[in-house]
Amino acid sequence: MPASSLPTRIDGPVAVIGDVHGQTRKLRQIIHQLERVPDMQHRWIVFIGDLVDRGPDPKGTLDLFCDLISQHDRVAWVCGNHELAMAASLDLIDTPDYLDWKSAWLHAYSVETTFASYGADLGNFDQLREALPENHAHWLSRLPWRVEHPRYLFVHAGLDPAMTFDMQVQILRQPDYTLSQPPWLFSKSFIRGPVPQGCPVTVVQGHVPIPEVLFGDRIIATDTTGGRQGKLSCVLLPENTVLTSEDDA
Repeated sequence: MPASSLPTRIDGPVAVIGDVHGQTRKLRQIIHQLERVPDMQHRWIVFIGDLVDRGPDPKGTLDLFCDLISQHDRVAWVCGNHELAMAASLDLIDTPDYLDWKSAWLHAYSVETTFASYGADLGNFDQLREALPENHAHWLSRLPWRVEHPRYLFVHAGLDPAMTFDMQVQILRQPDYTLSQPPWLFSKSFIRGPVPQGCPVTVVQGHVPIPEVLFGDRIIATDTTGGRQGKLSCVLLPENTVLTSEDDA
């Protein structure tokens, strides 16, 4: 049985991986490169969210995550909007009846590859839940909305510049599943900044596809594929070194 929860407070060097979206081959290429990083045994690996949907092999990606967490002591995973929708649709988390997650996930999240990778018929939620390995269900039901670090805050879509930093961190520490689209997982505008009032750290996020990793004013954006095209990126922190799936030799 895996550990009961994923870490939400970390320290030390980090390798943060952008939205994977079922791109298992590209993720494997990133991991191969991380294996050659000299201090890797002391470095955290943080997934910024959206491991599922869109790409060719979501199940393979979660299998690879589970393998990684059994082999490396320092692995964290921030909830993305796609994981939230999947977990809610499969009743892995408790959400209100007025939120029709099943319909939303099925029709707006490019879920065809997720169902197919588990061998389930598209739209057959009971079949998918039955096919879901228990370790996959375990982690999907326990994903934090943020990971805190003395120098960074990892959150899937970023922070709202109109709310104070402290207020948002307090909300993120207690995920509110009554919200239909929590902005920290869904907003596409936070990438433009600025960081919120009182923000003492660099906000590391994904969610919005961009051609290259963006290093802004206390914002680092990491989603360079959107699950559809381009190279998967990983940023080594604090070095601000970018590894990509195309770099694997």
